[in-house]
Amino acid sequence: MKIAIAGAGIGGLAAAILLRQRGVEVTVFDQFSAPEPVGSGLVIQPVGQAVLGACGVLDQVVATGNRVTRMLGHEADNGRRVLDVWYDRRKGNNFGLALHRNALFSALWDKATAEGATMRLKAKVIGAGDGCLDLEGGEKAAGFDLVIDALGARSPVTPIRSVQLSYGALWANVAWPDGTELPLDHLRQSYRKASNMVGVLPIGVPPGATGPMAAIFWSLPRDGYAAWRAAGLDAWKEQASALWPAFAAFADQITDPDQLTMARYAHGTLRVPYRPGVVHIGDSAHRASPQLGQGANMALLDAYALARAIEAHGPKAALPAYAKARRWHVRAYQTMSWAFTPQYQSDSRWLPVLRDRVLFPVSMIPPVPRILSHLVCGTLLPAFPKGDPLR
Repeated sequence: MKIAIAGAGIGGLAAAILLRQRGVEVTVFDQFSAPEPVGSGLVIQPVGQAVLGACGVLDQVVATGNRVTRMLGHEADNGRRVLDVWYDRRKGNNFGLALHRNALFSALWDKATAEGATMRLKAKVIGAGDGCLDLEGGEKAAGFDLVIDALGARSPVTPIRSVQLSYGALWANVAWPDGTELPLDHLRQSYRKASNMVGVLPIGVPPGATGPMAAIFWSLPRDGYAAWRAAGLDAWKEQASALWPAFAAFADQITDPDQLTMARYAHGTLRVPYRPGVVHIGDSAHRASPQLGQGANMALLDAYALARAIEAHGPKAALPAYAKARRWHVRAYQTMSWAFTPQYQSDSRWLPVLRDRVLFPVSMIPPVPRILSHLVCGTLLPAFPKGDPLR
């Protein structure tokens, strides 16, 4: 079999590794001229960690990342908890693996090349058909049994129709401040209603760093970046520190607005994530806000399910099997993301009241805490079918 993978992101590289382990000839196409450190922090949940274990890179990324055991959020004006989810309060075996995106990318890239995947760089994919890729400049790459679209949210290959969410976020990486009161094993957030949110994610010691780092994020309307930039950093730092005083030591490290990158989110799912000769994984197949921390997870699970289906059925018959294997897990998390995101990022007046006065108290009543733990771990529904070695 000869398979082309469009996109050397998390899902694309994981697919390359898993397919090479099964003896498939793989060529990965991407537009960059050389791998480079980009992106901010992310969390790999336990089911995604299982896929990294299957890829053979879990120990490496755990060594550079940080174990998160709890997600904790409070209302800025009164300090009351409005989010409190433990990964595994009793046993302590489950955790979120928080790390810099580049740490994960580097591990996957090195493993994919070591497994013998062919890398075609400076090859921007602008279209795909039955076993064929259209590259910028008029070149065609043909002769493949299957094309995997792993180009992400901006893929020109996917027919997905998505709804743009009203809020995005500014992201940056900073050093973990000495003397901060925040614990290194918690993802912390502070809210004022649903229109203001600031957060801190400890991401361990990424490659090239000399000490622990944090990914910080600030909620912002998707069309609010120009106004935020025009207001200046001092105004933002004053606003963010007033919202959460503990955040000041992180915000003080931002000296240039270009240190913060604006991310915009969308929500949508392909009902059928394939067509003849082309299959979509990750954000090319389904998009959601990062509120549940499942984006990279979903891409890894897609890559694993597709590789297993190709191994069992061959490249053409594998596509319906892949779609069936992922259907209910994807739908469940897309629905949960659609329901949860407006409670924390929206202009709604009544949703944060519902969140604080009703949903949070209910979330503390057994067995709801355990259900929420399964939600963040990625195990609310089985991520792997019966008989799968990762289940």
